[in-house]
Amino acid sequence: MGNSYLTVEKETFDEFTEKRSRFIGYIKPVTTEAEALEFIEGIKKKHWDAKHNVYAYVLKSGASRFSDDGEPQGTAGMPVLDVLQKSNVVDCVVVVTRYFGGILLGGGGLVRAYSHAASIAVTAAGVKEMKPYTRLSAVVDYNLYGKLENIISSNGGSVENADFKENVEVSFLILENMVSKFEKDLSEISLGSVKCEVLCEDIYR
Repeated sequence: MGNSYLTVEKETFDEFTEKRSRFIGYIKPVTTEAEALEFIEGIKKKHWDAKHNVYAYVLKSGASRFSDDGEPQGTAGMPVLDVLQKSNVVDCVVVVTRYFGGILLGGGGLVRAYSHAASIAVTAAGVKEMKPYTRLSAVVDYNLYGKLENIISSNGGSVENADFKENVEVSFLILENMVSKFEKDLSEISLGSVKCEVLCEDIYR
């Protein structure tokens, strides 16, 4: 059984200026290190003329990485990673691009600026909860289809596909922690005549 987790809703960015230095925080939901690294490389190419492209990512698998990209150690990548960890989001990557404005910010100023850039990126992307679902299938007659739809909905699920043949062949998602209740409900509405088949577990959405 999987557990729900938080991630970011969409790829986006936000920016601000601090003492003439421009900070742009880019963020994207990812599921693998390869995706995260591809996004980082894309931002580096886009902003090849920037002084620094600092990054951090955290994956649901537990993998995480960060880079100061030339900023003093501990003043950039770690603060960005810290924002992600404190926001409890995983499966996401942040790149903060800095165009140096000629005024030194100092260690504390850099930490605050990179933290703020990461924070506004997370806010702009929005945070959503990913819940584990189980995909099931069942075959019901036309009289039962409406009742089946109702119990799918009442158990936090949704119909993915319904094939109307001699009977109705239905595939659907049910919240993982509601599957046993759903099976009980299905037995009740069909008087034990309909059984469902588990097609796939741990589908997150």
